[in-house]
Amino acid sequence: MTFIYQFLVNLDELSRLCIGRSVCAAISGRAGGDSIKRIWWNWGHSFTGRAVMVEHSGYKLVVEPGRHHGSFHARNGLVEMALNTFKKQSGVLDMFVNNSKDLSGVKEIRKVSSIWKLFMLVLLGACGLYMCLIGVDHRPTLQQSIPLQHQVLDYEAICTKNPNSDIPEHFPRPSKYDRGECACTSVHYFAVLSMQRSGSGWFETLLNDHPNISSHGEIFSVKPRRENFTAITQTLDTIYNLDWVSSAAKNECTAAVGLKWMLNQGVMEYNREVASYFKRKGVSVIILVRRNMLKRLISILANAYDRRMKPLNGTHKSHVHSHEEAKTLAKYKPVINVKHLPDNLRRVQEITDDALHFFNGTRLALVYYEDLVKDPKSIEAVQKFLGVPARKLASRQVKIHTKPLQDQIENWEEVLTRLKGTEFESFLEDNDYSISD
Repeated sequence: MTFIYQFLVNLDELSRLCIGRSVCAAISGRAGGDSIKRIWWNWGHSFTGRAVMVEHSGYKLVVEPGRHHGSFHARNGLVEMALNTFKKQSGVLDMFVNNSKDLSGVKEIRKVSSIWKLFMLVLLGACGLYMCLIGVDHRPTLQQSIPLQHQVLDYEAICTKNPNSDIPEHFPRPSKYDRGECACTSVHYFAVLSMQRSGSGWFETLLNDHPNISSHGEIFSVKPRRENFTAITQTLDTIYNLDWVSSAAKNECTAAVGLKWMLNQGVMEYNREVASYFKRKGVSVIILVRRNMLKRLISILANAYDRRMKPLNGTHKSHVHSHEEAKTLAKYKPVINVKHLPDNLRRVQEITDDALHFFNGTRLALVYYEDLVKDPKSIEAVQKFLGVPARKLASRQVKIHTKPLQDQIENWEEVLTRLKGTEFESFLEDNDYSISD
């Protein structure tokens, strides 16, 4: 490096020989063999476009002075001094050039490193942008934050309970909305347990006609909701927390919320767990049965035929809302297997008895479909049981089978003979009720 400094000093001396003139220097090398160094001094006007070339090749110096108007030779001694210095230190210059090549390699590495750093910077920026977007997407809005503020309150402690009520009172805190002015309206939990074609669909439409009752239908007809008791619990919790969304939701304050649960949809299979849940949560249980199990059997067979044949313009309907549709479906008269008829009826009775036994420890009410049809006071008793004000309730459903029994069964005589003298003989009596199936 001392040589380089000294050489540059000599170059500076050369440049001062031409005051007011420019000096340019360039050092270059080529790969392989001896290196070649060229130094060009552009003397401007002094050499009239010519140059002095100093070439070092294998320690041989060739000096080619450009033309000058008599002034170059006067200064030739200083040039030779610079060239002698260049010759003596040529080994050092070779090392400098080689180091320059190494530095070029380092520059390449730095270039690659810079590209890698740029890539990492872009990647980190993309990740940061993604996290920001996720944060904005999940950031609670003002409307979303309102329910969370209310959930901090303990309504069980703030709201006043009725000391004279024998019905368990609850003050649920829905996660999807704020109950607002209804926050201190107590809610009673209920479940209607029944069997298909026992009038449960019609009964539920009556309940939902009440402005303060929400019954959410046959929830557990969907198998994944009842595949184990954990799934059952999660579904029930959603319903009783007022988070279940359906057409049964009310604009007015809900005072009773529940569902219709068929006995063949998991409730009997997990009867102990369900009964324990009902006791713990204070759920009122309504077991709805049909006294005349023979008429229930007729309805089951007719509904199976309708599902298979679809006589109503290719559409299956379990319930109808017009007398024309009811007449169309009532045309079918099933043939009943009389051989196993008593056993089938006996099995239905056993299921009902088991349900009464399993849920006897809960707040329980046994309701007969026939009583609801004949006596309006029966539905008032149900409303009292659920803790809501009694109202006159109505349903849009139309009863399908209104004809006498002998006109509804294709092999009526066989059925009559088979049931006479048995504990089911009373089912042959034709009680006239005309609201629903």
